[in-house]
Amino acid sequence: MKMSITDLPDENYSGRKVFVRVDFNVPIDRGKVSEDYRIRRSIPTIEYIAKRGASVILASHLGRPKGRVVRRLSLKPIADRLSNVLKVGDVKFVDDCIGSEVKYIISRLEKGEVLLLENLRFHKDEEANDREFCKELASLADIYVNDAFSTSHRSHASTYGMAQLFDYRLAGLLVQKELEVLSKIRENPFKPFIVIVGGAKIKDKISALKNLINKADRVLIGGGVAYTFLASKGISIGDSTIEEEFLDWAREVLTKNEEKIILPEDHVISQGIEKKGRVRMIPGEIPKGYIGLDIGQRTSARFTHEIMSGEGTIFWNGPMGLFERDEFSHGTIDIARALSLAYWRGANTVIGGGDTMAALRKAEVLETEVDFVSTGGGASLVYLGGDELPGISVLSDK
Repeated sequence: MKMSITDLPDENYSGRKVFVRVDFNVPIDRGKVSEDYRIRRSIPTIEYIAKRGASVILASHLGRPKGRVVRRLSLKPIADRLSNVLKVGDVKFVDDCIGSEVKYIISRLEKGEVLLLENLRFHKDEEANDREFCKELASLADIYVNDAFSTSHRSHASTYGMAQLFDYRLAGLLVQKELEVLSKIRENPFKPFIVIVGGAKIKDKISALKNLINKADRVLIGGGVAYTFLASKGISIGDSTIEEEFLDWAREVLTKNEEKIILPEDHVISQGIEKKGRVRMIPGEIPKGYIGLDIGQRTSARFTHEIMSGEGTIFWNGPMGLFERDEFSHGTIDIARALSLAYWRGANTVIGGGDTMAALRKAEVLETEVDFVSTGGGASLVYLGGDELPGISVLSDK
């Protein structure tokens, strides 16, 4: 069990500088934040610390600037958004994350004030976990807090290296909740346990799949992941992309778990993503020259029938197709709405991954119509697979 910010007595915060690693990797359009879910999820932690008299130093990455200053990836718009939603007044901003100017501004922070540092990845040393960079970051504060679960599977300077230099290394409220919810699924989910897997590749989900398939009562597989499984059975998947290196594994999994794994039996197909050819729905095999881009109506009906009972635990990661395009979004929307109905009937429903969150919105399903939305797609899968997350393992034990 990791030590949380609520485990530290209030007096330990007063007058101290607290470094909070958050994940503000959010979409920005024309200089404004266009979607702020991850920002909103960080607010309880920021306000908890600020209200106890600490100065709060926020740090995040945005995009992939690869160690260069890229102005369109500046966190300044995020500081503006935070100023509008936090109860602690205007959020200060500084255009670097290390250096003398940063230290000077931090030295003048009053109790309860919040400062957002510039994009950590403007320095290549962040992803390299450079020791000197870690020391520079650690010198800014007295207490370290990780509230960025979605980046905790990375051994970067701000999520791992610098944390080792603090006496107090604490989980924020978001990280605490992520661990609480996902640990139940990993160790002892309420039964029946239904796993819904979509998205593009098995490679990104392999460790989680190995663990979850063993625990699950039903595994519903769609998206690009399904085509490797179908191909392993000798079913024609046309020109759909498969992962050759996982064919033998998929075949073995299907042999051992024939009763619990449900694969698509019909498909929405087209001659290509960019081509404007005719979209068709076909049962069975996909002909040469076509690719599968969504599950078909029969598959959708079977999947939703499994989901809607309102019992046990349901975990969903990854869309059923290319849901960003309306003509290939129906399967994903059906799953999202069935999940909402299962929630209202009493099931414990958890979703993970940015694509899955976007799918909820497309289906007009509210965040309040599922039990929990994990902010970390990759991190949640690594954790559910039973692997250690560097950004979590480094935190202080209770």
